[in-house]
Amino acid sequence: MVFIMKSLTVIREFLDSRLGIGPEKVLPEALLADLGVDSLTLVELMFEFEDRFNVTLGKDFAGPTTVGDLASLMDRLRGEQG
Repeated sequence: MVFIMKSLTVIREFLDSRLGIGPEKVLPEALLADLGVDSLTLVELMFEFEDRFNVTLGKDFAGPTTVGDLASLMDRLRGEQG
């Protein structure tokens, strides 16, 4: 549970600073596309995540479609590499 809260916080902070999306809209069930997250923004977010938590995202990851999917991916990487 601690991981997902930190991952969700990173996602919320990033989307607020880059896209001006308030944290109250960044819910686990929210579709990334509906929030305006395109493939470039997703890559930038993943770089931010890699830098912040010192993990490496594989080149073959399947793109998440929801905020919850993204948080789960982050949690899995942190668990495997952290």
